[in-house]
Amino acid sequence: MRIKRVAAVAAVAALSLAMTACGGDSDSGSGGSSAKGIVGKAQSQKKLVIGVKADQPGLGLQTGSQYEGFDIEIGKIIAKGLGVDANNIEWKTTVSNNREPFIQQGTVDLVVATYTINDERKKKVNFAGPYFIAGQDLLVKADSTLAGPEGLDGKTVCSVSGSTPAKRIQTDYPKAKLQQFDSYSKCLPLLEKGQVDAVTTDDIILAGYAAQDQYAGKFKVVGKTFSTEPYGIGLKKDDKDGCEKVNEILKAAAADGSYKAAWDATLGKSGKAAPELDTTKLTNCGSV
Repeated sequence: MRIKRVAAVAAVAALSLAMTACGGDSDSGSGGSSAKGIVGKAQSQKKLVIGVKADQPGLGLQTGSQYEGFDIEIGKIIAKGLGVDANNIEWKTTVSNNREPFIQQGTVDLVVATYTINDERKKKVNFAGPYFIAGQDLLVKADSTLAGPEGLDGKTVCSVSGSTPAKRIQTDYPKAKLQQFDSYSKCLPLLEKGQVDAVTTDDIILAGYAAQDQYAGKFKVVGKTFSTEPYGIGLKKDDKDGCEKVNEILKAAAADGSYKAAWDATLGKSGKAAPELDTTKLTNCGSV
C-alpha cells in the first residue's frame, strides 16, 4: 500500500513538472507568460540591444561610449514602454548595409537608425512606425549653384552603400557619378575639399552635419527634397506582437508629450519645430 502511495505521489510530481515545462515554453521565460520576441525578452531579461547610427549629429552620434540624438531618445521611449530602464539598453552601432542582417541574426533586438520603411526591406524584417517622415536632399558647399537633383548630370555625388539615397541616385539620376562609403561622415571632408559636388541623404541628416561646429558656414542643404522617407523601427520579420506593441508606445508618446520632448532635446536645437507624429500612418505590422 505504501509503495502505491509513493508511486502516486511521484506520478503527480512528474505531471506537475511536465505542466510547468509546457507553461514555461516561451521566449519570456518568466511567470508563465506566453510573450515572445522583444516583448518576451523585455519581460524576462529587462534589457534590450538597440541598433543605432553613430555618426549622425542630432540623430545618432557616438562620443566615447555615449550615444545621443533623436533616434537614441526614441529608443529610450520604446524601451521604457517595454519595461526596460535606459541603463539596461545596449546601444549597438549599425551602418546602412548591416541593419537587416543584425535583426535577422539576433545581433540586435531593434533598429532605430534613420531606417526608411520600404517594400524591399519589409521582405526581410518587420517595421513599426514611422516615427518621422524625412525627404532626400543634397548637401553642397555654401557657394554652390547646384539647385536640385536635376543638375546632377556629370556631378560627383557621395552617399552610403546600401542606402536608399544611393540607390535612388543610381536609378533616377544615372548620369551622376556616385561615390559610396560605409558612413556619411566620410563624405564630408571630400565635399569640403571640393572632391565631390554633393552629399545626398535625408534632409534632416544633412542639416545635422551642416550644423556641426567644424562645418559651420561651409555647407548648405539645397532644400529641394525629391523623395519621402518614412523612418521606422526595425525588428524581426515574425515579431508581429512586438511591432504592434512598439506602435502602441509611439501612440502614447505622441499623446503624453514625450515624443516632442525627445525632439526638443535633440534636433529641436537646430531651431526646427517638432513635427506632429501622425499615428494614423503607423504600419499594420504585416501578417506572419
